[in-house]
Amino acid sequence: MGLIDFFEKIEHSEPKSTLGKVGRTAADAVFTFLYSPKSTTRAGGVHIRDGIDLKRTMFQVMIALQLCLIFGTYNIGHQHFTAMGQYAGFVEGFHLKLVHGLIKILPIFLVVHGVGLGIEILFAAKKGHAVEEGFLVSGPLITLIMPPDIPLWMLAVAVAFAVIIGKEAFGGTGMNIWNVALLARVFVFFAYPTTISGDNVWVSGFDKIATGVGTEYGWGHSLFNYLFGWMDLDQFAVGGAVVDGFTGATPLALASQGGWDAVTSVYSTSQMWWGAIPGSIGETCKPLIIIGMLFLMFRGIASWRIIVGALLGSAIMGLLMNAWGATPFMTIPWYYHAWIGSMLFAIAFMATDPVTATATNTGKWIYGILIGFFGIIIRVLNPAYPEGWMLAILFLNTFSALIDHYVFESNMKKRLKRA
Repeated sequence: MGLIDFFEKIEHSEPKSTLGKVGRTAADAVFTFLYSPKSTTRAGGVHIRDGIDLKRTMFQVMIALQLCLIFGTYNIGHQHFTAMGQYAGFVEGFHLKLVHGLIKILPIFLVVHGVGLGIEILFAAKKGHAVEEGFLVSGPLITLIMPPDIPLWMLAVAVAFAVIIGKEAFGGTGMNIWNVALLARVFVFFAYPTTISGDNVWVSGFDKIATGVGTEYGWGHSLFNYLFGWMDLDQFAVGGAVVDGFTGATPLALASQGGWDAVTSVYSTSQMWWGAIPGSIGETCKPLIIIGMLFLMFRGIASWRIIVGALLGSAIMGLLMNAWGATPFMTIPWYYHAWIGSMLFAIAFMATDPVTATATNTGKWIYGILIGFFGIIIRVLNPAYPEGWMLAILFLNTFSALIDHYVFESNMKKRLKRA
C-alpha cells in the first residue's frame, strides 16, 4: 500500500514548473505500468466482459514477443561465434553466446526506450495528460527488427523520427496512420541504407565480414571474462577472426542472387526454420513467431482475418511467380518464402497492428490479402530491396481507411436496397 500511496500522492499534486510536470507524467507512466486500473466491470454485465485497458492489451503483445526476444539475443552470440568457427553446436559455448547477445541487445533496447518514452513523456506533459502506452509495443518491435550492430546514435535519430513525425504529429497513440516501428526501420533504410543491407550488418562483433577480419570486444566482455575465469568457464578470447568460407549473407540475400539452390548451398531448411541464421534480431525463429502469432489470435488482440489473408495472398502471388519463373528468385517454392526473411514476423506483429490496419471484417480480408500480394511482388521483383514486407505494410497502412470507407459504402448500398 505504501508504494501505491506514494504514486497517488504524486498524481494528485500540482507541479509548479515544466520540470515538475514532466516528473509527474513520468511517475504516472510507471504507476500505470505496475498497477491495473481501479475500475472493473461488475458481475453480470452484458456488453463489456472485462476491465481491460490499452496498457493490458499492449502488455499481451509484449508477452507474445518475449520468446523472439530471448531467442534473438542468443542467436546474436551464436552467429558471432559461428563466424569465427567456434562452438559450432547451437548450445555449445552457451554462456558466451548469451552474454555476447546481451551486451549487443541491451544498449539497443535502452536507447530505443529511452528516446521513445522520453519523447512521449515530454509530449504528454506538454498536453497535460497521462502517458499513452503505445510505445510498450513499439519499443520491443523496433529492437527486434534492427540488425545487432546498428550504431546507437543512428537508432536514436530513427526512433525520434518515428515517434515525433509518425505518431505525435498525428495526435499520439491511436491516431497514427503508419506503424511506428516500421517507420523507424524505413528511416534507417532510406537515410543509412548500408547500415541495414548487405552481408556485413547481420553478424555482430566485426568491422566487416571477410576472411581474417578480427573480432572486436569491449569492456563488457572483459568484465564477464573475470567472472568466467573465477567460475572456470571458457572466456572471450581476443584474437578471433572470421574463418575462411563464412558468409554473413542472409538466406533472402542469397535467394535474390541465385535462387533456392544458392540458399540451400549455405543453409539447410532446418536451420532456416529454427532460426540459426543471420538476420534481424527477432525474425529468424519461425516456431516462436508462430507461437506468438497464435497467442495474439486466441487472445483476440491480432485479427486472424488479416493473418490468414496475408498468408493466402503471399501464397497466391508466390504460385504466380513460380509459374512465371523468369528469374531464379521467382522459382523459389512459394511455401519457402515463409522460411526466409521477415515474412512471418511482419504478418504476425506488424500487419495486425489494430491502429493502422483496417477495422471492418471485410476490410481486414482485403488488407491482409493485398499485403501478401505486394510483399511478394516487392520481394521478388525489386532488385534494390529483396524483402518487401516493410514497404507493403506501410503502403497498405496508407490505404486502410480508404478500404474501410468503401466497405462501409458497399454495406450501406446493400441495406438501402433491402429497405
